Amino acid sequence: MTAEKTKEKKPRGREKSLRSRISTVVMCGPMTIWSVLFILIPVVLLVVMSFMTKGALGQVVYRFTTQNYTDILKPVYFKVVRESLLIAFWTTLLTVLLGYPLGAILAHVKKKTSGILTILLMLPLWVSGLVILYSFVIMLNNSGTINSFLMNLGLIKKPLSLLYNNFSVTVGMIYMFLPFAVLPMYSSIEKLDKSLIEASKDLGAGPVETFFRVTLPLTSPGIFAAVILTFIPCIGYYMVTDMLGGGTSMLVGNLIYRQFTISRNWPFGAALSVVLSLVILVMVLIYSKLGGSLDDLA
Repeated sequence: MTAEKTKEKKPRGREKSLRSRISTVVMCGPMTIWSVLFILIPVVLLVVMSFMTKGALGQVVYRFTTQNYTDILKPVYFKVVRESLLIAFWTTLLTVLLGYPLGAILAHVKKKTSGILTILLMLPLWVSGLVILYSFVIMLNNSGTINSFLMNLGLIKKPLSLLYNNFSVTVGMIYMFLPFAVLPMYSSIEKLDKSLIEASKDLGAGPVETFFRVTLPLTSPGIFAAVILTFIPCIGYYMVTDMLGGGTSMLVGNLIYRQFTISRNWPFGAALSVVLSLVILVMVLIYSKLGGSLDDLA
């Protein structure tokens, strides 16, 4: 009897294992195929193209070269990279400084109030980016809202140069990416164990010392997630630079866009895209090594 039961269990176990494998294939198969077709293969093609040569008429010549990567170090392109990093740095810094208090407010108010404030925070994302940027053009130009208001108050005698420079680009970037910075910091602050703050106060630490020695270190994964979600898009978001920079500012995203459209130098544009992707990958790896959750980036 025991031998017969053992024989019966083995086929049943195999059937369950087969069903489990089939269900796994059915559930993961479409996503896997989608990822291979629209993520893996395009990335491989981009990397291969970055080592090719530009033809005389702008076509891609399949001749191996590393010139595209060495061209990035040329002064004219290195200046663009430096300008991109500078604007991205200031945008990220100011966005995090503005977003952290907002995240703290969302984490400490009531759930109903927090939901309403979150909706208000996300409202700009429901509006077309072109509409938002055109509104900034109206506000920041010489005869715009801000300059007219200041001149009517007598605070300035001539209009301030607020548009078509790095200042306007930074302001536009902050407005566009502030919600993406607030949400991960809000999530990190909300998960903070309040008993640790109370313990810090019981041990004699003041509010400032408690913040820098307890609150800030424990919420650092959310801060770094905000840095990633702000810094990386700033480098490649060329729409803000085109509309608010007026051609005076150029980021890596603008350079990549022009290589694929105006200059028709696809291999060099692909090389720039690969370098930018590697920077993103390194920042995500650093974030995960510091203990950050990739769910906060989603």
